[in-house]
Amino acid sequence: MAIAAALLSAAAAGAAVAQQAAAPQTIRLRGTIEKLDGRAVLAKSSKGEELTLKLADKVLVVAVVKASAADIKPGLFIGSGAIPQPDGSQKALEVHIFAESMRGTGEGHRPWDGAPNSTMTNGTVGASVSGVDGPVVTVQYNDGEKKIIVGPNVPIVRYEIADIPTIRPGAAFTAVATGRAADGSFEVSRINVGRDGASPP
Repeated sequence: MAIAAALLSAAAAGAAVAQQAAAPQTIRLRGTIEKLDGRAVLAKSSKGEELTLKLADKVLVVAVVKASAADIKPGLFIGSGAIPQPDGSQKALEVHIFAESMRGTGEGHRPWDGAPNSTMTNGTVGASVSGVDGPVVTVQYNDGEKKIIVGPNVPIVRYEIADIPTIRPGAAFTAVATGRAADGSFEVSRINVGRDGASPP
């Protein structure tokens, strides 16, 4: 019985490793667009590397525009990268207001790689009250809620569904690629593009 249990455990572990190996590796890209050539975007990364992004057939282009704390209204779906506070609240590092068609994107509360020991909370805006450090917004998600402190210098942007012509030289962008091709290019199914001087968080 012990041998059988060990074999089953080993098989399960092997299956888990195989599943992880089969999962596509995601690569976060950030930089400035230099040129749009058909469905290829030539860009320079924030580290100075030359990039070629190949847009998927059904690529989602999201324009990123500047917003303010006054735009964070009850019922909207937002996301916030933040630092946990001793009282359980979250001090926002950034806030993005999703387009209504993007409601539900990444809903929940989880660790975030945007800053050390940070979190990401995506959910629906509930009540908002005034706090010492700025508005305190309640963000409700599928199995809980968090209070987000939005300070006066926190970058706030709004996401708007856009189209390929939004991808213009000089615009800041972020994208998540599912891997790097043999020719060094990246396959991209979504790209966030700054509009009117805004930068994607």
